[in-house]
Amino acid sequence: MLLSITQSPVGFIHFLSAVAAMLAGGGVLFLPKGTVLHRRLGYIYVVTMVVMLGTAFSIYSLYGEFGLFHYLAVFSSLTLIGGMVPVILKKPKPGYVSMHFSFMYWSVIGLYMAFVAETAVRLPQTVIADGVPTNTFYTMVAIGSGVVMVAANVSWFRNKKRWQAKFDTVSTLQSVDK
Repeated sequence: MLLSITQSPVGFIHFLSAVAAMLAGGGVLFLPKGTVLHRRLGYIYVVTMVVMLGTAFSIYSLYGEFGLFHYLAVFSSLTLIGGMVPVILKKPKPGYVSMHFSFMYWSVIGLYMAFVAETAVRLPQTVIADGVPTNTFYTMVAIGSGVVMVAANVSWFRNKKRWQAKFDTVSTLQSVDK
């Protein structure tokens, strides 16, 4: 049954990695930052995102060619890389923790927006007619993604100063719980 929903073994891997990334990414966003658990969930998030993004580039069932969601996967890859640069370089400078947090926050939000779009792909023929996305499909994706984006922006602007005050004082990207 699940394989029929995902259409192929690659789609199945894409689905599983996306679910794992959503769970790990949600944990990273909502649990305390800088802990061992945060780092472990963060690495799980990154690995599952790499798998999910890699498989995304081999799925062409919606357009039959490189399409809108492939371009968004490129953008998602860039936000993931941007979030990992401070972690990989391990040479913290002023703003590196904020850079890490900002890119990773929006990476997770982008993943949830992609979930909204993927859900719309699964809706009945009124949305995808004869294998071609309709205007209704794009409207539903835009509205759903817009709701996620508005909620994320509200959270971002309500919490950004508090988050920055807490993490900009951290001189390294090492665990703050040591």
